[in-house]
Amino acid sequence: MIRFPDSPSVTRDPSRTPGAVRSSGALRRAALAALASLTLGACGGEPEQGIARGEALFDTCVPCHGADGAGNAALAAPAIAGLPQWYLEAQLENFQNARRGGHPQDTAGIRMKSMSWALDLEGDVQSVAEYVASMPPVAALNTLEGGDPAAGQASFQTCVACHGADGKGNEMMHGPPLVGQADWYLLAQLRKFKDGWRGTDPQDTWGATMRPNAMLLDEAAMENVVAYIRTLR
Repeated sequence: MIRFPDSPSVTRDPSRTPGAVRSSGALRRAALAALASLTLGACGGEPEQGIARGEALFDTCVPCHGADGAGNAALAAPAIAGLPQWYLEAQLENFQNARRGGHPQDTAGIRMKSMSWALDLEGDVQSVAEYVASMPPVAALNTLEGGDPAAGQASFQTCVACHGADGKGNEMMHGPPLVGQADWYLLAQLRKFKDGWRGTDPQDTWGATMRPNAMLLDEAAMENVVAYIRTLR
């Protein structure tokens, strides 16, 4: 069975190792320094919201997601550059309201939830989402070995209504694009939905829509569908 970071099936929490603890401390210091800079810049009054404000706010995202928004598997941080603004806003609001990151074992989600609270001025969420959406997408690093794309194609038919036959998403159905996202992250999120780490909050309407579909898949089927998504362009 394949194992990836930030997955409900992983029993050993890599964030508890000495090296990870040191790294986590460095990330917090970097984020706090960036946040302090933003706060000092706003002392003269409410900052003007927009893509420039979003770029400044993005400094707090860099330690985990990278300056190019390509993500970091070691920190269970997905690629975010070029994701649709509507989806970024929705997920940031989910984190802020604990609709994501609420499970006690979801260390990556808890970390992201805490970071989202730094976006505390009206318009901050929209500004940083606008900036991230404007970034050029970066090909995510795939790490999946195994999985049967042909078998996964059959399972993927359940996903088409929300994510599209091409995997590029559907705003009307609140289905994000899957193409270009790292395979380890896709698999981790399927596991989270299946195991109740996501999609169980009564206010998470669209997450609750996703969860029953994930629950239909066993481990092999999840690996297969992710292998198929990798073939989409």
